[in-house]
Amino acid sequence: MLRILDVNLNRIGEGLRLLEDITRFILNDPELSEQLKNMRHELLPKDRSLQKRLLSARKAGDDVGAFLDVDSEAERDDTVSLVSANSRRVQQSLRVLEELAKVEGDDFGLDWDKFKHARFALYTLEQKIVLELLRHNKKEQVTGLYVIIDTQTLKGRAEINVARQAIQGGARMIQLRDKLRPKGMLVPLARELKKVCAESNVLFIVNDYVDLAIASDADGLHIGQEDLPTESARKMLPGDKILGCSSATLEEALRAEKEGADYIAVGSIYPTSSKSPTRLAGLKTLRQVKSKVSVPVVAIGGINEDNIAKVIGAGADAVAVISAVLGAANVKEASQRLTEIINRGSAK
Repeated sequence: MLRILDVNLNRIGEGLRLLEDITRFILNDPELSEQLKNMRHELLPKDRSLQKRLLSARKAGDDVGAFLDVDSEAERDDTVSLVSANSRRVQQSLRVLEELAKVEGDDFGLDWDKFKHARFALYTLEQKIVLELLRHNKKEQVTGLYVIIDTQTLKGRAEINVARQAIQGGARMIQLRDKLRPKGMLVPLARELKKVCAESNVLFIVNDYVDLAIASDADGLHIGQEDLPTESARKMLPGDKILGCSSATLEEALRAEKEGADYIAVGSIYPTSSKSPTRLAGLKTLRQVKSKVSVPVVAIGGINEDNIAKVIGAGADAVAVISAVLGAANVKEASQRLTEIINRGSAK
């Protein structure tokens, strides 16, 4: 009995510590990190007499199951699978201790109800960590060429074909922007764009419409200063979706980050006719924002082959374009040329 208690308490401590380190050092989430730390300290025995008995009963060298690994334990696909595996490990051990603590006269002063409540609390914590990790991973993908598929600029060309060509040319993010058609008509299109993007591991973003982003399972939503408040949009979006916010000033950018934006779009960098009216931010504001925020920064507005190198030099993590790609006779080649300039600038 003591050996079973010992091994399961060790599993709980090890698993929770790993989850705590992931939330602390990867997600930088003080709230989740503190919850996991408190859970770990609360569950591990503080009774020195019991600690000594557990240590005395330990026979790691005689454990017949110590090296009976299964294929699924040999490697983890990513950090998300690491979280899921260790959460299950802790949950299973909590259930073992919960049952053992119910044995009359042999419970070692353990509270089975405490283990039960901890197990259910971890179910919720696991969900939060996984969703936040998925969102974190998407945030790290905010790089390179960001092509906005604007219906009014397509001139009759099919959105899906243009998106495919842009992706073939190196686009890492695709945004759907349509101010004309009813949202109900856009759902099938958005879902198809999501599918096309997912096939190439490209982020798909919906402009303005949080309901359309949710309905199409988009990777994220982009809003402007006159759209939904950033804080409200963040609450409405599922936890694994990223949120981008347009800003023309440093103050707007800092507020957006504080309210939950996962990336800041600074613009307009140059005068543009793709969107009206626009406020000119310029390279100076881009540099200021990049130096003050911790989230990725996307430059937008009037960017083309002639000036994109300066934008990358000013610190942009990604560059959003409309006319520079959609206005070209060959979308794929235009995307390739822009991507090559971005890659050269990013490598310096």
